[in-house]
Formats: sequence, structure tokens, C-alpha cells
Amino acid sequence: MIEMKVAGIALDAITRSPIVLLKDASERRALPIYIGQEQARAIMGPLENQKPPRPLTHDLIVSILEAWEMNLEKIIIHSLQKDTFYASLILQQGEVKKEIDARPSDAIAIALRTNAPIWVMEEVIADASIPVDRDADEAEQEAFREFISNLRPEDLIRHFGTESES
Repeated sequence: MIEMKVAGIALDAITRSPIVLLKDASERRALPIYIGQEQARAIMGPLENQKPPRPLTHDLIVSILEAWEMNLEKIIIHSLQKDTFYASLILQQGEVKKEIDARPSDAIAIALRTNAPIWVMEEVIADASIPVDRDADEAEQEAFREFISNLRPEDLIRHFGTESES
């Protein structure tokens, strides 16, 4: 799993649909997730430190978690099926942990309100992320190709030993 942060909300240039954009710590990969207008507002509120005059749904959920002394340990965006992302809230109350199914937009909105980390499975990133820094990606690939081309079997044996040594 890779921890990601909310980089912001963007609008699709063609459909004008909101997209929540997650980025990894190195800011080399971005994961765009299409969301609805209401979900975009629910995510933008905590990003802009806005407090509604009355609790909205995600604020209410956080209040319930606090009242029952539950902690949102993290959220996990764990799969992508037919252009739909799936996420889970990982809740903890004392020694008990529970995994609750959630839409990624709702999970992100709650995570932002509780400062919980956002994790994404590597397979999801591989399938749906976009490169942010193509030059750095190409440089890393070239360095790896150069490393492999200069690698000799004796180097591996020297580093890892032989099977008979195990």
C-alpha cells in the first residue's frame, strides 16, 4: 500500500465533473477519482478549514465516532472494478478493529476531518494513476536499465551467497 494525500479538487475539462486528486509522497504519481458535486464540497470544506454552521453528514459521522470513542485508523482505497473505486474505513475501538465498506469520496471526506491517513493499494495505483513527473520516471527507468545491463552473476552470488550456503 502507498500513502497518498489529497492534492485538491479539479474539474474534468470536458464533462466539468469534479475529480479528487490524490498524490503520493514523492508527488510522482497522481490518482484521479471522479466524484459528485456534493462529495467535492464535503472534501473541500476541511481542505479550506471551513466549518459549516450545522454538522453535515461527514461531520455527524465524526461526532458519532468521537462519542463512541472510536478512532479512524486509516482508509484504504483497495480496488477498482469497471471504473468504480472501492474503499474501506478501518475503525478501532480499544482492541477491536472493524473494516467498513465506503465510497472513496466519503472515506476521504471523513479521513480529512479526522487526520487519518489515506492508503491506496499498489494494484489500484498501477491501474489508474497518472504520472506527474514523466522526466523523473524516465530517468529512473534508464538508471534501472543501466544497472541491469552492468549486472553480472558473480555480483549476485557475492551479494546473496549461493544456495549451498543457506
